[in-house]
Amino acid sequence: MKKIRTIIVDDEKFARDALREALGNYPAVEVINQCKNGYEALKSIKKDRPDLVFLDVRMPELSGFDVLDLIEDQPVLVVFVTAYDEYAIKAFEKNAVDYILKPVNRKRLDISIQRIRDQIGNHRPQPLRDLLDTHHAQNAPIQRILVKIGTNAYVLFVRDIIYFQAADDYVRIHYQDRSFLKYETLSRLETLLDPDTFCRIHRSYIINVNYLAKMEPYGKDNHIAIMRNRDKIPISKKGFKKLQSLIH
Repeated sequence: MKKIRTIIVDDEKFARDALREALGNYPAVEVINQCKNGYEALKSIKKDRPDLVFLDVRMPELSGFDVLDLIEDQPVLVVFVTAYDEYAIKAFEKNAVDYILKPVNRKRLDISIQRIRDQIGNHRPQPLRDLLDTHHAQNAPIQRILVKIGTNAYVLFVRDIIYFQAADDYVRIHYQDRSFLKYETLSRLETLLDPDTFCRIHRSYIINVNYLAKMEPYGKDNHIAIMRNRDKIPISKKGFKKLQSLIH
């Protein structure tokens, strides 16, 4: 039987070692790497192409949910490893994604490994996008956005984003002195942003009103927003009403 190629991600060495030792009881599981943070995990997932990741939820800089957000649609099964976290566990249970509590219990690990084997055998993908949606909704309004370029991960603070622009299946994030593309929809972002700070002024644009320099008429019934970085953004009639109500 083909081995389940596995990586362990945890910022605590003793936790990584304990889980690796416990996984040694399962001949079907081959631990191919251990990562001490989310950045190492992203590189390993891209390079090693594991079948399974045991992913710690609470880590500095990039959490387990952050890693999940950044691996995008790469096919990998995930078992979250966490100390008791009420909101995280509710999200896992709601979306049928497996998790185990620290310290790792052998009986619970048996169940997880069997679930993983069943999913691999039946070619059933985990609903990881649904899990992320639940997590983000529970933590809205979001304070930061994660973007991956190659193997590099960038943490963008939402307060420093000037505006968002729809770009086919992506959103272009205009941030300080550069822009980033993220696989995301403007409509979903709108539900996660602070409505007192961000306004959808056009079907293709959401602006940070703190970076709005002024509005000017454009044609007979139209307006444009001029941002502090001098970018000019069209404002729809509906967007103009929303923006007026927000800044007055």
